[in-house]
Amino acid sequence: MRDWMRSAVAGVVVSAFLLATAVPAQAWCWWNCNYTKTKYPIVLSHGLAGFDELFGVFEYWFGIPNALDDGGATVFVTEVSQLNSTEARGEQLIDQIEQITAITGKAKVNLIGHSHGGLDVRYVASVRPDLVASVTSVGSPHKGAELADFLRDNVEEGSFTETVLSFLGELLGTVLGLLSGTTNPQDAIAALDSLSSAGMATFNAQHPQGVPTSSCGSGSSSVNGVRYYSWSGTGVLTNIFDISDPALGLTSLVYSESNDGLVGRCSSHLGSVIRDNYFHNHLDEVNQILGFVSIFESNPKSVFRSHANRLKNAGL
Repeated sequence: MRDWMRSAVAGVVVSAFLLATAVPAQAWCWWNCNYTKTKYPIVLSHGLAGFDELFGVFEYWFGIPNALDDGGATVFVTEVSQLNSTEARGEQLIDQIEQITAITGKAKVNLIGHSHGGLDVRYVASVRPDLVASVTSVGSPHKGAELADFLRDNVEEGSFTETVLSFLGELLGTVLGLLSGTTNPQDAIAALDSLSSAGMATFNAQHPQGVPTSSCGSGSSSVNGVRYYSWSGTGVLTNIFDISDPALGLTSLVYSESNDGLVGRCSSHLGSVIRDNYFHNHLDEVNQILGFVSIFESNPKSVFRSHANRLKNAGL
């Protein structure tokens, strides 16, 4: 097949994927119908071992796209390699954003990334600021994740243990990709290195936009015409019915600061810090698992809706 035909086929496939993952237009709305109606589309970027939907039913961003759509937002859910370097995932995301701008006729998008996805969207804004109106990270380790440091310190490079870790991680990523209908390349060790403190120090030197210069401060709120925001949680055991809470309780023990089970409070800071102590754990931040979150804290769907309104009021 000639190169131009391959490109055409690839473009059709990506466009079909993005159209399939776009949240449909409002069907019913009785109140605040334009509350989340931003100028530019909202693009959601998943974290490590993430996806758009499994089996076309189980959402990574559980109920959040529809909650945004109910207020008038145009929302796209993207999918990149489940485990890979930030740069590799970011380049995959750029390809999808270019398709989104072509589909919508909008020159830019509002990027919201959870966990590793918050680093992916930073990469996009750094290398292609022309495509980005705003960057928002949710529970992302901008100074590195202590769990990644723990694993890197205890898994010798080139060892049998690293080989096993790599195999199991990439197998998980491949299975998740297949279950969500994608076949992106996987590289578990590259993902681990990207999320470590050393990896993030290198990344931040190359892509410093919005990163605080102090240990636990705020970063620049606007760089190269792109607005930067962040929020995160410091809850861990938040709902007795959530089967993921015990695992996050265990991983939280690795951390020296308050955290959401996987990301430290100060490490999550980027740009304008909206809040860094929601009683949410790392999965609660995207309303998982299945919406079993704390009943004593703002619901994640409400947090996302409020932020969309913030972007709307900022002309974004």
